[in-house]
Amino acid sequence: MSGLSFGALRTGKKYFLINFGDRYEFQIENILTNGDFKVKDLHTLERYTIKDLLKFGRGKDFEIRELGE
Repeated sequence: MSGLSFGALRTGKKYFLINFGDRYEFQIENILTNGDFKVKDLHTLERYTIKDLLKFGRGKDFEIRELGE
């Protein structure tokens, strides 16, 4: 696992996540009390949580980074 840890994610910042070959670009809208994050997809404007992206596990290619790095 490389990139940022979930503890380093901040509200209002934009990130990308790679998992099982899929890339997601999103902005953190809210940090939930259960340790999850409410996010908005930057392409579709759909809202979901980080746990929705990880419900099938983490692949060998799992990575999360801030956009623009």
